[in-house]
Order: sequence, then C-alpha cells, then structure tokens
Amino acid sequence: MLWQLISIVFPIIAIVLLGFVYARKHSPDMAAANKLNIDIFVPALIFDVLTSKSFNLEEYQLLTFAAICVVLGSVIVAWPVARFFGYQFKTFIPPMLFNNSGNLGLPLMVFAFGEKALPAAVMLFIVENTLHFSVGMKILSNKSSLLGLFKIPILLATIAGLSISILHFQMPALLATPIKMLGQISIPLMLFSLGVRLIHINWQDWKIGLIGAVVSPLSGLAIALPVGYLLNLPAQQYSLLILFGALPPAVLNYMIAERYNQQPRHVASIVMMGNLAAIVVIPLVLAFLL
Repeated sequence: MLWQLISIVFPIIAIVLLGFVYARKHSPDMAAANKLNIDIFVPALIFDVLTSKSFNLEEYQLLTFAAICVVLGSVIVAWPVARFFGYQFKTFIPPMLFNNSGNLGLPLMVFAFGEKALPAAVMLFIVENTLHFSVGMKILSNKSSLLGLFKIPILLATIAGLSISILHFQMPALLATPIKMLGQISIPLMLFSLGVRLIHINWQDWKIGLIGAVVSPLSGLAIALPVGYLLNLPAQQYSLLILFGALPPAVLNYMIAERYNQQPRHVASIVMMGNLAAIVVIPLVLAFLL
C-alpha cells in the first residue's frame, strides 16, 4: 500500500518540485506557456478523450450530475464558516467551490487509477471548469455574460468533442494523432506551472489561508461521500468523485479575484496554502480509496 501511494504521488510531487526549484533560480514568466496550455493543449486533451473509441457519454451522466452537486453543494459547509469568521462571501466561497481539477486532478487521477480513468477525470474537469466560468464569474460580477462561455477554447473543445462522440464519427488518424500529441503536453505542463506558482505564496494572510486549506477538502468530501453513495455510482467513479471532492482550490480563483479586485491577496493565500496542504490531504484520501 505504501509503495503504491508513493508511486502515485511521487511523479506529481517531482514535477511540481522541479517547477518550484527552477522558478526559485530563474523566475520564469509562465504567462505565455499557461495561455498556450489553456488555449491549445488542454482543449486538445479534452477533444482527444471525448472523440476516442472508448468514450461513451451515457456512462458518465450520473458522474456529471454528482460533480455538479459536489461543486455547488460545497457552499453548504463553506458559507457558515465564512460567516463565522467574517470573511466576504465573494472572497472565501469561490475557492471552496472550484477546485484544482486541472493542474492536479487530471494527473492525479490518471496516476492513481490508470489511463482508463482519464475520460471520467476529463468529465469532472469539464464540469468544474464550466461552472467556474459561469457560476463563479456571476458570483464576482453580475456583468459577466454567459455568451462569453462560447469564446473559451476548453468549452469549445468540449462541445466539438461531445458532438463527434454523439454522432459516432471516427476521427481520421491524420488529425487524431497530432491532436493527441498536443494533449499529451498539457498534464506535465500543468504540474510544472503549479510548482512555479508556489514561489509566490503569501504568508501574511496565513489565517484565512489555513482555514481555507481545511474547509476546501472537508466541504467537498462532505458532499461527495453521500452523493456518490445515494446515486450508486460504479466503484471507480465513486472513488474519483471522492478524490475530486478532496482537491485543493484552483489557481484560477486567484486570477479571477485579481481581475475583479476581490481581495486577491486573501484569495492567493487560500489557493497556495490549500495546494500545499494537499501534500498531506491527498495521500490520506488515496490511502482510504486504494
């Protein structure tokens, strides 16, 4: 069991640590690489998974519904905590709802459950991302338009991939191979980028960061465990849903908070301390699942 946990967690930590060490020495500007990942590589990964022969949309309908419940239902736990400590709803709640299903979730689920888990992991990522760019943006600004969703490459790739899957159209190898190759860049780049971002952790707001690091996995697990059980999800999907619920806050929370000037320093602490805490939380959850 111990060796199994190490074999799952070590590759992830190794790439994140490499990014952290490299950033300490060279301070790379990851803006262009991150934009490429969001605009090209991640959409390619999603499109490749959704159009593969092994993908069957019907298999993931309950998992999709369960993921929506986990993301939005986490507010049941997080809101009372925010009120108790006097934190602003717009500051504390989004990082509790929207987790790191991309940078950490995708590689973690693949390393833990193998390539066969990738379609389910991608569906969880799609749910979280779609809700983040719709509900999450609405929480911070009433002016955000839902039509803007159709300009996001990740969601366009999702729509295109699902359409091809539903129509049972087989992608020619001439197109499928380069798309697959582009998608394979995304996961290691996500992990490396996460390591680079860890050098910017802000210790001044450690209290809200620490509380967020505790509440984020607890709120997700508090919803994932009963929802997965009540929906009678298949064993592997239930395990993935639990792991999804335990993930730390997404880095995107900080970017959006900065864009809308919603106490970005507080949000940065929640995000970074939550991701550091995942070094302890994730192995514990994996030990429970495996």
